[in-house]
Amino acid sequence: MPFWDLLAMVQPGKVRQAVDLGCGTGRLTRELHRRLGSASTLGVDSSASMLKDCQGFEEPGLRFERADIAEFVPASKLDLLFSNAALHWLDDHRGLFARLAEWIVPGGQLAVQVPANFDHVSHRLAAEVAREEPFSVAVGSWARGIPILLPEEYASLLFELGFEEQRVELKVYPHALDSFEDLLEWQKGTLLTAYRERLGEELYERFVARFRERLEAELGDARPLFYPFKRILMSARRSLG
Repeated sequence: MPFWDLLAMVQPGKVRQAVDLGCGTGRLTRELHRRLGSASTLGVDSSASMLKDCQGFEEPGLRFERADIAEFVPASKLDLLFSNAALHWLDDHRGLFARLAEWIVPGGQLAVQVPANFDHVSHRLAAEVAREEPFSVAVGSWARGIPILLPEEYASLLFELGFEEQRVELKVYPHALDSFEDLLEWQKGTLLTAYRERLGEELYERFVARFRERLEAELGDARPLFYPFKRILMSARRSLG
């Protein structure tokens, strides 16, 4: 599981202030808080429904806050900035990581995991369907961008921002899905959400039907369907100097 792999990359040591950007339901944030024994851990998410679930995970030193992670600024400097599968929703990662670096105390750590699967056939097909009529009119000039950098670019960026002892990995997580229908459901909850926002409900349903048709033609009816999911995991400690 990517969360546990990322948590294993955090170097042990006294963590006073930690923030989990994109905390979701808060269940894994609680694990982060307990494993590191931090004095204060704040989980941040923009989803009201997710934060409602978080209420059941609050405990001493652990709290949650609703905020857009693109605009959030911590109240004090951090010993750990943690984010598991959230920052890929934000553009301009060079500017983003420069902003995140300013939050971290000298000697503090950053640990981030982002999906790197934007070259998968499902992403290509969604973009192609969006260029078809009648979807192209509603979507206009918008296109799903790819904000994720290459692993070596993240390594260089962390170095430029004053991080050391860094570790950047590209890892493939294998998923054996029952069929392409499972992949369709997966993408409806992730990739296709941006298209849904722009198409409206009626047109979106037609978009999904067309996407399903293209996906089946491309992938066939393999059972199980092997879905290799690439992710970039990175951790680094900010220099004391």
